[in-house]
Amino acid sequence: PGVTERQVGDTIANYFREHGAEAVDFVIVASGPNGAFPHHETGDRLLETGDTIVIDIGATLGGYKSDITRVVHLGKPPAGVSEVYEAVLEANRRGRQAAVSGAHAYEVDRAAREYLEQAGLGAYFTHRTGHGLGLEIHEPPWITSTSQTRLEPGMVFSVEPGVYIPGKFGVRIEDIIVVTEGESHNLTGLDHSLIVKG
Repeated sequence: PGVTERQVGDTIANYFREHGAEAVDFVIVASGPNGAFPHHETGDRLLETGDTIVIDIGATLGGYKSDITRVVHLGKPPAGVSEVYEAVLEANRRGRQAAVSGAHAYEVDRAAREYLEQAGLGAYFTHRTGHGLGLEIHEPPWITSTSQTRLEPGMVFSVEPGVYIPGKFGVRIEDIIVVTEGESHNLTGLDHSLIVKG
């Protein structure tokens, strides 16, 4: 609490640079009600106890792009935040499970989206489930409800379902998946727990 979104973003960007990133492509720090905007531009809002904070980072190493989103809560999260977080996490897990060689991209989107719809949160999931990345931060395959792309070994893409409650908060959990023969692997390697500070 007491620091701005921009200060947090600068600290994260500096950490990535100090640890070998060739470039930090973007840092989104969306706190409190700003988290309800999936592509919020990091600003000067002061973080407050009780904020849910969406942090989305993209960096480059070896010419290849990375992208990750995790969520931090300042203070003890209320039941509503925890429930949304657990629903988004399960949607993320189901999307990752569906990301197997031979499946279509729309099946990954459907696995995540249908779970959020069943949880009564479908109206708050307002973007595609994922995008490819490699030499570009956003490239095919597009993980959308209409994409007929068949997943093949070597494809790399995000699985990033999100729920955005207007005027309150947002939750997005993003992992990067690589498809291998018959299955997929999560390249992200970070814990999926809601990060609670303070």
